Amino acid sequence: MSDQQHIYDQIYEIVRLIPPGRVSTYGAIAEAIGVRSGARMVGYALGHSIGIQPEVPAHRVVNSQGLLTGRHRFNPPEKMEQLLKKEHVAVVAQRVVDFKKLFWHPIKEIEF
Repeated sequence: MSDQQHIYDQIYEIVRLIPPGRVSTYGAIAEAIGVRSGARMVGYALGHSIGIQPEVPAHRVVNSQGLLTGRHRFNPPEKMEQLLKKEHVAVVAQRVVDFKKLFWHPIKEIEF
């Protein structure tokens, strides 16, 4: 297994822990795996997560302002918002409403 695949697997494990109805950020997940400036890497990993089993709920990961910046990876792009709304996460203008209240930070929520 390559180093990149190992990191992607760590990212997927953390994303799978985000509870339904909550969201996390690319940066928080990168910090949890020890790559503080790896937010972009988290985005790349999630872009490659479609079809992986067990499923990776990539729709629960947004940018640091709560914007659905990863929506272009979904087909159709509106699917990210639809999946969040199905979990009772309000989204307006492609931004999570009550983002700070719904934010799930892996370092504070799980033991490493």
